[in-house]
Amino acid sequence: MRYVVIGGGIVGLATAHRLTLEHPDAQVTVVEKEHTWGVHQTGHNSGVIHAGVYYKPGSLKATLCKAGSASMVEFCREHDIPHRITGKLIVATDESELPRLHALYERALANGLPVRMVSQGEAREHEPEVACIEGIHVASTGIADFGAVCVALAALSEKNGATLRPGSAVTGIRDRGNEIVVGTTTGDLTADVLVNCAGLHADRVARMAGIRPPARIIPFRGEYFELREDRRHLVNGLIYPVPDPQFPFLGVHLTRMVDGSVHAGPNAVLALAREGYTWGRIRPRDVADTVTYPGLWALARRHLRYGLTEVRRSLSKRRFAASLARLVPAVTADDLVPAAAGVRAQAITPKGDLVDDFLIVAEGRQVHVLNAPSPAATSSLEIAKYITAQLPGR
Repeated sequence: MRYVVIGGGIVGLATAHRLTLEHPDAQVTVVEKEHTWGVHQTGHNSGVIHAGVYYKPGSLKATLCKAGSASMVEFCREHDIPHRITGKLIVATDESELPRLHALYERALANGLPVRMVSQGEAREHEPEVACIEGIHVASTGIADFGAVCVALAALSEKNGATLRPGSAVTGIRDRGNEIVVGTTTGDLTADVLVNCAGLHADRVARMAGIRPPARIIPFRGEYFELREDRRHLVNGLIYPVPDPQFPFLGVHLTRMVDGSVHAGPNAVLALAREGYTWGRIRPRDVADTVTYPGLWALARRHLRYGLTEVRRSLSKRRFAASLARLVPAVTADDLVPAAAGVRAQAITPKGDLVDDFLIVAEGRQVHVLNAPSPAATSSLEIAKYITAQLPGR
């Protein structure tokens, strides 16, 4: 059996690795347009090993994230990859947020997670500088170097016989009866089974393969700052606000990374390119795909005020700092220095609904991962198991 995996981010590499374990005699090839692994969503995320607090009980996100949190920590330990179990505080800063906080707590319990409600005093035992009236402590949340996870997965896959082809962009896909031909900039590949883990370009790859995706990828840039080195002491671990359940974005938060730096963010604004890590990065094709999509305008009509708030915060470090100061009052604009941004591949339906769960479509001899934003890195080893279970011939 010949498998071709498109995409060398953490999900694609985890899938390739899983295929080599389950089918040691198979031919597994990974194609990636960049020259290194995990360049885009994997390489720009916050590094958080999520516990699975936020996700609807029984959903793919809930089940795969909980399992993935454990398997990712085990993988990091086994392969000596930097990681820490830090725990996380989700805090309500005023009375109006308490109903949402309590609902989130009940959801976390329904997902079987090690959480407890904490008072203001108990929260400050974990984070002395935090502002809250009540919070949730999530014991199993951690952080990891997901870039190093990608390197390890690539090495393990290659050791197990996989062929890795970085620097190979997909140019076309043809179904030729009993096989699939994947055209790339470094030559054609022939596959019995195709797995699409192309992230920001997953819907385009699906269309190349003759699949009509039920949603379109709309790119949202997540903008970060980090605390100056002499202000890192303000944060011990992870501090999050109570999220608005209408949106997949968790709001600006503070995260102490594996290297000791403290990231602040992300803000979320519409990107003008699928790899638009700055305002100045504009791709006309990507802009056209976005602005001609009815789903974007339906979403915008419902959430215009929210979107404008994000744009204003993007353009003002003072506003950004004010959002952080709701969590840690000692943070000021002078404490913030710019950090690298990321782009979230968010699937949106034609009716303007944000696809809230992982979206994995199996059709014939193809599997397409069409929505896998956070917590995909945490869940990647379990997503790989789920994908291989969908493949023909099982």
